[in-house]
Amino acid sequence: MRNRTSSPPPPRPVAGPPPRPDSEPAVGAVASQEVSGDLEDSALAVWACEGDEEAFAVLVRRHSSRLLALAQHLLGNRADAEDAVQEAFLSAWRQLPGFRHGASFGTWMYRIVTNRCLNTLRGTPHPLPLDTVVEPAAADACSSPPRVAEADAATEALVRALRELRPDLRACWVLRELHGLHYDEIAHVVGSTEQTVRGRLARARRTLMEAMRPWR
Repeated sequence: MRNRTSSPPPPRPVAGPPPRPDSEPAVGAVASQEVSGDLEDSALAVWACEGDEEAFAVLVRRHSSRLLALAQHLLGNRADAEDAVQEAFLSAWRQLPGFRHGASFGTWMYRIVTNRCLNTLRGTPHPLPLDTVVEPAAADACSSPPRVAEADAATEALVRALRELRPDLRACWVLRELHGLHYDEIAHVVGSTEQTVRGRLARARRTLMEAMRPWR
């Protein structure tokens, strides 16, 4: 991680920021505490806001897997997803001075990644490969070849239906159905109202149900 080009902002004086220990942690101390679950995102975000690169590195390790999955669900391309997440973390590092203490760092990162993916989708459509959606349960050894073929065809139909969804509808559906975010969290991520999110989800579900009607 690159050092900042300007000095980090001073700690905020309000009651929010958790205090550091009496002495600065040694190299690797933040990481070792993170492994044991002792450090919360809020503490790491405060320290990162003060210029602590190790704290930010822990946040990157903690959230990169889920964010990469989100980007791949939206973009359907592993390489593009990796680029989107890397750019999102670089953007987050630059924007940390404006991060609100007490907010969820994970939800903030979901918003940055989702916005980057939506901008990409609006510029150039990306085909969705089969591994971007939840696949049906694996067929057991007794399943007949026709049933296996039917399951594969249904998965391909779902992929096509998702590909044809408008990017904002796809984002809401992915965040809710594949990542389990609540309606208010999705509204924050996509920069909209909860009512709008519910409407987009309803429309996405109707569209997908109609597309999957032959397979029901």
